[in-house]
Amino acid sequence: MKFKQNLLRPIIFLTLLSVISLHQLCAQSSKKSQSPYLGWNSYNCYGTVIDDATLKENLDAFIEKLKPYGYTYFVIDAGWYKNITLKPGLKWPSDGDPKYNTVDEYGRYCPSKSLFPNGFKEIIDRAHKHGLKFGLHLMRGIPREVVEKNTPIKGTKYFARDIADTNDICNWSTLNYGVNMDKPGAQEYYNSVVELVAGWGVDFIKYDDIVHKPREIEAVIQAIKKSGRDIVLSISPGDDINPEYIETYKKADMVRISRDIWDLDKDIQITFERWEKMQRFSGLGFWLDMDMIPFGHIRINYPKNTFYANSTRGYERQDYYSNEQKKTFITQRAMAASPLFMGGSLISSPNYVFELITNAEMLECNQNGVTGTLQSRIDDYSTKVDVWKTPHKSNVNEGWIGIFNRNPYGEIIKLNKEQLGLKKDVSYKLYDIWTKKYIEDKESNFYMIEPNDVVFIHYRAK
Repeated sequence: MKFKQNLLRPIIFLTLLSVISLHQLCAQSSKKSQSPYLGWNSYNCYGTVIDDATLKENLDAFIEKLKPYGYTYFVIDAGWYKNITLKPGLKWPSDGDPKYNTVDEYGRYCPSKSLFPNGFKEIIDRAHKHGLKFGLHLMRGIPREVVEKNTPIKGTKYFARDIADTNDICNWSTLNYGVNMDKPGAQEYYNSVVELVAGWGVDFIKYDDIVHKPREIEAVIQAIKKSGRDIVLSISPGDDINPEYIETYKKADMVRISRDIWDLDKDIQITFERWEKMQRFSGLGFWLDMDMIPFGHIRINYPKNTFYANSTRGYERQDYYSNEQKKTFITQRAMAASPLFMGGSLISSPNYVFELITNAEMLECNQNGVTGTLQSRIDDYSTKVDVWKTPHKSNVNEGWIGIFNRNPYGEIIKLNKEQLGLKKDVSYKLYDIWTKKYIEDKESNFYMIEPNDVVFIHYRAK
């Protein structure tokens, strides 16, 4: 492979690092977690259909493969209320088809009688027995079918039609209508939904289609407080994230800052852009979520040449990322202090994936809980290389540096200490995490970086 040498005329970004660092260390100190959440989510691998047996298999694999490394949250995504039989090759109903969705007398989704005939009790109890937390996905609003039936809202004199906003429709799901928070009974409906899942023992809620609706976010937050249960709140998706609502977002525990991320290079580029845009809003206890990790065996219920395969997300496969792209992907998330939620199957993904997502040095950077900032960028007619730096939360002379080659070809890049965000007059111990080699401490160094790869450095002043 040919490498191109670039004798740098970098654009050095003058960031207010001291102000940002102070904000990161002080903001939201009362939140539940002082480090990003670690877990697994069923969506990348099983989509909106997973059954009890498969979920339990993944829980057992989670206990064996992820729990020893600090992963805690085991989350089932959308579709757990669908009354259908899991038969690959058949066309599944849409989320919004009321014939297949399980709801109770108060208009709240309940576990599918066909996929989870005994509900979630057994699997939640098993998760808790092993010191893990159980989570599930909820959609903002109220089911369309219960609006048609006009079911009562628990504990009130109001009904579904009293609070539903039938003009408020999600543009990617036909499941729910929005809730008009000006209507009596609206807050009580959200209270009843959270009360129900809290009673099951749920510890984590991923509330979807909600980042653009701050009043409904506030309603969910109030409902969680009223439930009396310690529940982590994740809000998504990031397509419509609006910095004007940041104070509301900070009342949650994590917020998606991107759309759904899959195993494509363009998705890595999207998360670079979102990281750069949102870096200044981060703070301890409030995590900027770059979405799940689509590594390993994904889209399992979507084999090729079937009616229901979604071409925008592809078919069953081992992910398309190269090893270099995987390193870039996970280094991004480590340095951005993004929650890490494995998205591939825990029972059929290759060992290399688990080696990456449980790497001790990577996890140390991630769990440090400080969102890195852009230090410098080389962006000319043929080269794009970013340098990001994440300081250690309690040691100003220690931290992590990522030198990201954002090109589809290799680069030989010369960088000096200033471009890395280091001090000229200080000697450092520099360790390349992915190659497991030490780097000579000089005023400037050449870095040979493979296409779409990263040099991930741990630095410490001598």
